[in-house]
Amino acid sequence: MIEVSVIIPIRNEAENIDALAKELTSVFMRTPWTWECLWVDDGSTDASLSILQEICRNDSRHRYLSFQRNAGQSAALWAGFREARGEIFATIDGDGQNDPADLPILIQMVASGETDMANGYRAKRQDTLMRRLSSRIANGFRNLMTGKTVRDVGCSTRAFQRDCVEYLPRFAGMHRFLPTLVAMQGGRLAEAPVNHRPRLHGQSKYGLRNRLWVGLADTFGVLWLRKRAFSYEVAYRSETD
Repeated sequence: MIEVSVIIPIRNEAENIDALAKELTSVFMRTPWTWECLWVDDGSTDASLSILQEICRNDSRHRYLSFQRNAGQSAALWAGFREARGEIFATIDGDGQNDPADLPILIQMVASGETDMANGYRAKRQDTLMRRLSSRIANGFRNLMTGKTVRDVGCSTRAFQRDCVEYLPRFAGMHRFLPTLVAMQGGRLAEAPVNHRPRLHGQSKYGLRNRLWVGLADTFGVLWLRKRAFSYEVAYRSETD
């Protein structure tokens, strides 16, 4: 039985994958849980796939999926959720900026029953001024329009029960709204500060155009979902053999 699945979407991160895999393995070998790491290659055009194949050949706790073509981060996460075998899911980005050492703290918050979803927030972001500014605007607008959930919606360092994501709506941009979507289903949210590191290799795949403006547009779709959402409790049911 797998207790924890770590899901890492990647695209063209050949220079970061090996170091991140070794770091994550070292962290989880010191935890009490059975675990796996599922890498989802979102149509990389560099050597990412061959590096993943080598890692997974040498350590069966690491597995991978590779898309035929680029489908986006939401699709990569969705595929990871469907393929993962753990009872608790955890996520980080594949660029090395999220610290795997933060995951056990978040996972324990979920495993203890304290919360359904534990979200990290980057207390000291190691990003350019433009990325920090666009993220702050997008975070503030999302919380204003869809209801405040967590302070750093864009932080990928998270842990949550697998049933938090079993019935999420499937759409491009879904990854930007995970805490909001989980809260809409009645999930309990908690937060903890996490480390954020500078990118050492490669380039960010997201800029002002596809991070800020697309995110703002998606917010109106999630606002519609929130207003149209319903909930119910069954009071009685017929007995069955």
